[in-house]
Amino acid sequence: MIENYTLTSYAPAMRYTNGQLENQSRIILDNKQLISFVESISQMVLILNSHRQVVYSNNSYRSFVKQLNHDPILGKRPGETFNCANAFKSASGCGTSDACKTCGAVNAILDSQKGKRSTKQCQILTTSNDALDLEVTATPFVLEDTHFTIFSINDISAENRRKSLERVFIHDILNSAGAISGLSSIISEMEDINEIRDLAKTIEDASRSLIEEIQAQRELGAAERGELQPQITEIDSAPVLIELQKAYAKHELNFGKPIAIGNNSKNCSVATDRVQLKRIMGNMIKNAIEINVPGDLITLHCTPTENAVEFSVHNKSYIPQHVQNQLFKRFYSTKGKGRGLGTYSMKLLGEKYLNGKVGFTSTKENGTTFYIQLPK
Repeated sequence: MIENYTLTSYAPAMRYTNGQLENQSRIILDNKQLISFVESISQMVLILNSHRQVVYSNNSYRSFVKQLNHDPILGKRPGETFNCANAFKSASGCGTSDACKTCGAVNAILDSQKGKRSTKQCQILTTSNDALDLEVTATPFVLEDTHFTIFSINDISAENRRKSLERVFIHDILNSAGAISGLSSIISEMEDINEIRDLAKTIEDASRSLIEEIQAQRELGAAERGELQPQITEIDSAPVLIELQKAYAKHELNFGKPIAIGNNSKNCSVATDRVQLKRIMGNMIKNAIEINVPGDLITLHCTPTENAVEFSVHNKSYIPQHVQNQLFKRFYSTKGKGRGLGTYSMKLLGEKYLNGKVGFTSTKENGTTFYIQLPK
């Protein structure tokens, strides 16, 4: 029998029952040559049935998912074994939510079920806000008249991070350092003391921004390694919003977009890490600044709820649904290859280290609001 799951927004939802799974697993285990092959390679390998369920996993894969507290994994789908957050958005599991439409893993598997070998990249944000960058290959094969998929996985997270650092971070640092050097070189040629003071202030601001960018990258790396130590203190929200408003009204990315504090914003006290909260809110503001809507008003709010204090950033633009589905994934960005760390770091820092909830709403009627809810 086949379990009749019907709730899906993308890939088929049906699954085999335990009895069918055991029979399929036995077909694989009886083929000693196949088992010997998948155990001889260093890649993580799954063998999936026609409903994308695991019927065999090699030792490399089992060792990896043991770290995620998954034992056994028979009958699960790949995203469920990786704790992919999108795999639990639908009652029918991995591959069936609207967000799964852009997933490289499920699309490679679906391609293989049409009879062709398929290699794609897949970005996963887990339920604990860890990021995985994978390259997956799905290859169809038939054994004893039963259709299977050999699903191999390479973890390319470290390679992607290195490329991002080379392409974006180091490039941006060199640009900032070059600008500071250029401005510094003309001070000696200036005579007007007021002009010198103005230029010195510009250099100071640019140097501070450079230091903050280096520090942000350093802390993000520590957060991904589980080494970040948040400094929790009691803070008031009003001074934080005022500081953010002033800083980003004159930010180098901001070409005339007004930033205001909402009339209904409240001054709330909350225990959190002030630096990380400002970093998260800053990324929300930069996200709004960079959207191509000239003159768009950006509004900052703080609102108390029964169990939390919510900080939010609103602007009038709308995020298309296909982009909404991929926000918060590491390196996903509409602004070019290698970017996308801003929204990802919001989620990582806000939920894993500040114990909050980070999210957004976006509609054509009401625009876009990013928020972080911090527990009282």
